Amino acid sequence: MPEGHTIHRLALDYGGHFADRAVQVTSPQGKFSDSAALLNGTELTRTEAHGKHLFLGFRDADWVHIHLGLFGKVDFGDAPAPPPTDTVRLRLANDTSYVDLRGPTTCALITDTEKRAVHDRLGPDPLRPDSDPAPAYRRVSRSRTTVAALLMDQKVIAGVGNVYRAEVLFRHGIDPYRAGRDITPAEWDAIWADLVELMQEGVRNNRIDTVRPEHTPEAMGRPPRVDDHGGEVYVYRRANLPCHICGSEIRTADLAARNLFWCPNCQRA
Repeated sequence: MPEGHTIHRLALDYGGHFADRAVQVTSPQGKFSDSAALLNGTELTRTEAHGKHLFLGFRDADWVHIHLGLFGKVDFGDAPAPPPTDTVRLRLANDTSYVDLRGPTTCALITDTEKRAVHDRLGPDPLRPDSDPAPAYRRVSRSRTTVAALLMDQKVIAGVGNVYRAEVLFRHGIDPYRAGRDITPAEWDAIWADLVELMQEGVRNNRIDTVRPEHTPEAMGRPPRVDDHGGEVYVYRRANLPCHICGSEIRTADLAARNLFWCPNCQRA
C-alpha cells in the first residue's frame, strides 16, 4: 500500500495537470459512472491529501475521495488519451493530459461534511502544515501497545506505512517493541520532526530514502540497494543482511499484520 508521501505527490500531480481547467470525467469501468456524469465538464478546483487519502475538489463542495488500498494504481499520460480499458475506474482528461485510476479501495463522490468526517477519524499527518503532533503523543503516551504498532495506526498518525515505521525507529535507536507509554516527549518530538523531513523528501523525489549522507553507497563503498521499492534504507526488507552501522543481522517478525524489520543491536530494549 502506498505511504503518505505518494498520496501527497499524487495530489500535486493531479493539480499540476488539471487544476483550474474544465476536465472530461469518465468511468470506463462503470462503477463511478453516475458521479462522473455529474462532474464531467467542471473544473478541478483543488487537490488535497491526508495520510493515505486523496481528495479531488470540484465546484464549491464536491470531492472525489480516493483511497488506493493495496491494489490501486494511478497512471498519467499525455494527450491524446488512448482508448481506456475496462479496468479504469476514473479517467480525467483535457487537451494536454489524462490520468487513469484503477483498482482503488475507495473512489466516491462526497460532500464537505463527509470529507470532514474522514479527516476527523485520522491522526495528524506529518506532511500537512496544519497538523499538531501533540494529540498523537497523548494517545501514544497512554498506550501499552508497541510503538511500532502505534506508528502504523492511522488514527494515531496518518500516512506512515511499513517503510517509514521501520526506518524512523531505527534512525532513533528505538526498540520497536517498546510500549508507547515508554516513549518520552523528547523521543516523540524527534520521531515527528524526522518523519516530516523524510516524508517531504519522499514527496520531492517520489521514493523513500532514509540513510544519512555518511551511510549512502557512495560514502560506504557498498553496492546500492536493488529493490522494487527503490531508495536507500537501513532495515526495511533487509532481513538477515548486516546492519550498515554495526554489522549485526537485521531481524524480521510479524507485527500488526505487517513484516517488521529492526536491528537488535542498534535498537536495544
